[in-house]
Parts: sequence; structure tokens; C-alpha cells
Amino acid sequence: MGTHRKIEIMDTTLRDGEQTSGVSFLPSEKLQIAKLLLEELKVDRIEVASARVSKGELEGVQKITQWAGERGYLDKVEVLGFVDTPASVDWLVEAGAKVMNLLTKGSLNHLTHQLRKTPEQHFEDIRSCVNYAKSKGITVNVYLEDWSNGMRNSMDYTMELIAFLNEISVRRIMLPDTLGLLHPREVTHFVKLITTEFPDCHFDFHAHNDYDLSVANVLEAIYNGIAGIHTTVNGLGERAGNAPLESVIAVLKDFTDYRIGLNENKIFRVSKLVEQFSGQHIPANKPVVGENVFTQTAGIHADGDNKRNLYFNDLLPERFGRQRKYALGKTSGKANILKNLQELGISLEPDELTKVTEKIIELGDKKERVTTEDLPYIISDVLQNNSISKNIFIEGYHMTHSKGLKPTVQLKMSIHGKPYEEHSSGDGQYDAFMRALVKIYRSQGLQLPKLTDYHVSIPPGGKTDAFVETVITWDYGKIFKTKGLDSDQTVAAMMATEKMLNIIDKMSHSAPDRVNLKELKNQNPEQNKENFYGNEYSASAR
Repeated sequence: MGTHRKIEIMDTTLRDGEQTSGVSFLPSEKLQIAKLLLEELKVDRIEVASARVSKGELEGVQKITQWAGERGYLDKVEVLGFVDTPASVDWLVEAGAKVMNLLTKGSLNHLTHQLRKTPEQHFEDIRSCVNYAKSKGITVNVYLEDWSNGMRNSMDYTMELIAFLNEISVRRIMLPDTLGLLHPREVTHFVKLITTEFPDCHFDFHAHNDYDLSVANVLEAIYNGIAGIHTTVNGLGERAGNAPLESVIAVLKDFTDYRIGLNENKIFRVSKLVEQFSGQHIPANKPVVGENVFTQTAGIHADGDNKRNLYFNDLLPERFGRQRKYALGKTSGKANILKNLQELGISLEPDELTKVTEKIIELGDKKERVTTEDLPYIISDVLQNNSISKNIFIEGYHMTHSKGLKPTVQLKMSIHGKPYEEHSSGDGQYDAFMRALVKIYRSQGLQLPKLTDYHVSIPPGGKTDAFVETVITWDYGKIFKTKGLDSDQTVAAMMATEKMLNIIDKMSHSAPDRVNLKELKNQNPEQNKENFYGNEYSASAR
């Protein structure tokens, strides 16, 4: 392969990428993506639209060309046009564009059955269109639509078309694998044949990903003389999409010595914007830009990274504006947790680290998604559990919540080894739980504290499966708080309440003169009622 040859990257997210089913960019969105591609990522060229599609498409191109003209990028903005002199060219002129990518028939099959013309007729139509475009100040590149089938089934025609385009001096000849049907050996054979026959021509290669071979085919095309590559951000495009820009950048930088002028540390930023505008979610395992691709899950990997970066490769996340993460879950182990603690600046004692690890594994077994943002909440919950001796347990519960009916709870508890069971209804699930709890404690002549505050929060960036931390403030002669952590808000509140029961159990044993429920009932029944289910339940608790 040649040394230090410059490879052009032409990104067609705004044209071919928009052919993804369900994707349609607004004119303002197209402008924002164009700005990022040219100014931040610094791709060589962008293809932004097809001529004559709609008024909205015209408006979008006009926005881009006006901006590009002011910034000196107009020769980098390209529009797909058709052999329909003068319609497409006139549309480009109205749009303010200066470069047309002319779509011609690269296979005899397409020419014969779609256009129903002879090669000679098609060549003359192309000549007329190119001459007219040049007369209007438009530079012309030419697509050979269905080129891959042309090389397979009508090579004489396809080679004749390339020779004709070379004669009329178009700027670039673009070879699309329109149906994504080529494998790397075919790309090597066909591209080498063409670049050897026409060594002075600039050829682009345009890969589709139907067999998941687009990046491999791009690499073979580059090795065999192709001067430009077409991509889309996140691999958007018709059917299985196009060669993804993010993967092509990584492959060219790491497996070739060719020059590309792209600023790869901006790719993740551009990728996320295109994800938002397109509505097409990036798969979590997508190379370079997927959520999980720089996340180590297995604890042995984190341990190896701690010792000598044993599980690193050249795809370092910092290259792409990202950071390596260490997943928290049932396979993570202490090494992953240590990595996350270092990031947060937290240090735990060995026994505390063991308990945090056990909690994370327990949550991972439930298939809960544990994140770095969850870790302080988990640590806080574990440390508070650590400090409380437990003689009282919530053994089981059954909750219902139906429209038009009050929520109900059936509650099973263990107090110093003795089982209790009660049910109740309430204004909310937690209120129903508390009323059932009151019945159990009333039967034992025990007093509960007053609930004075109830606060719910989720870790920053939490999603629908995020953990919920419930912090409840209690008044039992002195003010104290308990915390509960779960993916369900009511269960988190119940966990906080269980901690409270164990704390007051210890208080009661250390203060034998504390007033009990029977004394309160004898003194003032109405006061007793308020202590249990009056003002202590705020609206948020219900």
C-alpha cells in the first residue's frame, strides 16, 4: 500500500443516511449536523440532499449553502442530481450549491430495464447534463448506481462507462455497492482492476452494510487504490445502512498509514446529536460510539487493567472524547468496584467493600442496571445497614393498587423471632403499609415515632429502571433519619421504615422508662391516633 496517501472522507448522513426508514431531518437540524461535520469533525465533504425532492429539502440546502459560503466550505457541500437536463442542475443553482453528484446507471441491467435506453443514448444524456452543469458553474462527480452488479454481470459496459466519464473530465467517479452485496475479495479484484486501468482518475467507494461487511470492504478498497470513502454517522442508511463513519475513522487510523484529516475526538459528540435528531437509538454494543463498548464488566478485566492495562487495545476511549468505565453487576467483583470508587474519590474499609460488593451482586442478580451514579447511594445504604443491629424484619408483603379502589397491603413481619401478619388499606401504598404496621405494633403495646419528613431522589442521570432512595425523618423524642434503596419507591420507603423499627427497638431497650402505647391509650386516645396516622404522613409519602 502507498505511504501517507490522503484519503478523502465524504459523509452522506444528510442524504443517504436520511433514507433510513422513519428518519427525516428538519432544515435547522440539517444545518446543525452540517456544521458539526465540517467544523468540528472536519470531514472533507458532505452530501446533504437529493435534488427536486421537496420544498423543505430546498430550504434545508439553502440554509447549508448560505452558511457554507460564508465560511468558505461551499466546495465541500454536495447534492445528488439526476440525468434530467436541465431540472436537477437548475435546482442546484436555486439551492446555492456548487457540486453535483450525478446518478448514472452503473450496470447494464439497470440501464436496460429501468431507463430502457442503449449505452450510447445514456452516455449522450450524461454528456449533455455534465456540459450544462459546467456552464452553470457546477462541479460534477458521478455515481455509477449498481456498480457492484455491473462489475459482476456486465463488466464491459461498466468499464466503458468509466472510460467515457474519464474522457469528459468529471471530478470524481464514485463506485457504490448499492445493494451491499460484495465481499472483500470481490472489492479487491474489482477496485484493483479499475484503478490499474485508470490510474489518473479519482475514485470514491460507497459501501452498504447488508452483510455487515461495509467496513471490511472499505479497507480493501483503500488498499487497492480508492481515493475517497463515503460514510454515514452511526451507519445510518437504507436497509442495513452505510459504512459507519466512526468505525471507518478508527480502522483507517489503526490499520493503514494513509492520512485522514478528521478530528476523531469529536465523533462521539456528533454521533449523539445525530442519534437525537434521527430518533435512531445507537445499539449499546456498537463499536466506538455504543454505550457499553468502553465498559469492562468482568472483574478479572478490571483487575488486569489495575495491574498493567492488560485488557486495553488501541481503541482507547479518550481518542473519541469518551472515558473507560467499569460496570457494576453480578460479574464485576471488587476490582470493578475499586475502579469506580477511585473515580468518585471514595475509600472503604475491607469489610465495607465486601458488603458493597455483595449488595451490587444481589442487585445484578435481579437484572437491575447498576451505574457509577448509583454507587454513593448503595454505599450509604450499606453503611447505614452496617451500623444497625437487626431484630425486626419485613418478611413479606403483597401490595395492590387499582383505579377506583384504595391501595391495600398484606404485611408479614418478624419481631425478635416472633411472626406477625396484618393487612390494611390506605390513601397510598406506603400509607396502607404503615397502617398495617400500626396494627401489629398496637397489638404488642408498642409505640411508633412520628414521621416528620419524606424525601425521594434518584441518582443523577437515572432512567426508568433507576434506583430510588427514600430518606425518612422520624421524631422519637429525638430526630433521626433512615434511608431505603430500591428500584421501587414504596419498597425503598419500607426498607427505610424497617431500619427505623430496629433503631427504636434498640432505643427502647436502652431506655426502659419510655412511654408505651398502652399508657398513651389510657391517657389520651385522640393524641395516640395522631401519633400513628395523623400528621406524620405527608402527601408525598402517600
